[in-house]
Amino acid sequence: MEIAIRGRNVEVSDSLKDAVGDKLIRLQRFLEGMERAEVRFLEERNPRIAEREVCEVTVHGHGHVVRARASAPELLVAVDRVVEKLEHRLARLKGKLLGRSHPRRPVHLDGGQAAAGDDAGDPQIVRTKQFAIKPMTAEEAALQMQLLGHSFFLFTDADTSVASVVYRRHDGHVGVIEGT
Repeated sequence: MEIAIRGRNVEVSDSLKDAVGDKLIRLQRFLEGMERAEVRFLEERNPRIAEREVCEVTVHGHGHVVRARASAPELLVAVDRVVEKLEHRLARLKGKLLGRSHPRRPVHLDGGQAAAGDDAGDPQIVRTKQFAIKPMTAEEAALQMQLLGHSFFLFTDADTSVASVVYRRHDGHVGVIEGT
């Protein structure tokens, strides 16, 4: 696995790099074939935040991207927390991949067959919305998102006629995801 480690406002020591490498290599036991991991350390500058050290890890492989973010008072503790989250997410992904290739029908205790989608851990679609999408700029879409109080907004870009999404980032700014 190729591991890229970067720090923003944080000096990443060699011992920290070695510790991160060892912990991320262990993740391969959950799902073989993970190709690349990007690790980013940063420090929150807000003095009111007790857990200022943040570790973000994005793992790429098998056509999937798994991302986790954790914060703690110390960098190594943040790394441990983010690895725990990644272990859980990778185990769940592996279960879904195996479930897709080895379908099975769960049986209820009363002897009846369970309906498709009855798994408690699987997200279910509970509502479908339809609305007219008018062409607009990303700035107009961000304003519309803010007016609606949503965390994202789907729109058609007026310049490129491509479906795009504006979304609210953790840092309070707005990001754009453009289709191709």
